[in-house]
Amino acid sequence: MKDIAHHLLDIAQNSVSAGANIITIKITVSPKSKSAGKQDLIIEEKVSDTLTCEIIDNGRGMDQEFCKKVLDPFETTRETRDVGLGIPLLKQSCELAGGKLSINSVPYEGTTVKAEFEIDHIDRIPLGDVAGTVKMLIIANPEITWNIKFSSPEKEFGLNTCEIKHYLEDIPLNNYDVLVWIEQKINEGIREVFGGVLDEIS
Repeated sequence: MKDIAHHLLDIAQNSVSAGANIITIKITVSPKSKSAGKQDLIIEEKVSDTLTCEIIDNGRGMDQEFCKKVLDPFETTRETRDVGLGIPLLKQSCELAGGKLSINSVPYEGTTVKAEFEIDHIDRIPLGDVAGTVKMLIIANPEITWNIKFSSPEKEFGLNTCEIKHYLEDIPLNNYDVLVWIEQKINEGIREVFGGVLDEIS
């Protein structure tokens, strides 16, 4: 996968396949510091900030045994293909960038996939077209509530399609003009929250 947005698309599609009707895509930049005590003096040694991406759903979930197996590319819940590469590839992308992947799932309650990357790591893949990814997910699944959240130490952004539907009344969520507006709002949110924080965001 060439960027994080492609990973998000793949994992979100897993959530759709798991029967979720509420899916949250959360992207956070947080400072990471390492404390070292020297007598009465606390020294803060700044290390690479962390980029965290989470997909949180209320789908049918998985038991702990299958959570372990799902990291294996030859394990998948999809009946349409024999090899499930999405999560193992995301795990590889995280580890190459000094981060990690974790999965927390409860049967019949939902699943959270959490991917962490060191922002300044030379092998971190770029964020990619998150707005276009969300647009595609809405086009394919307008009935699902999509909850988009961005945050950095200074700023936050949120967009919830359930709230948008409330104001649209009879206009469908996958109406062309609505989709263009959503894409623009998400791009504005990315620039506002991550501009100057992630090198790839102007």
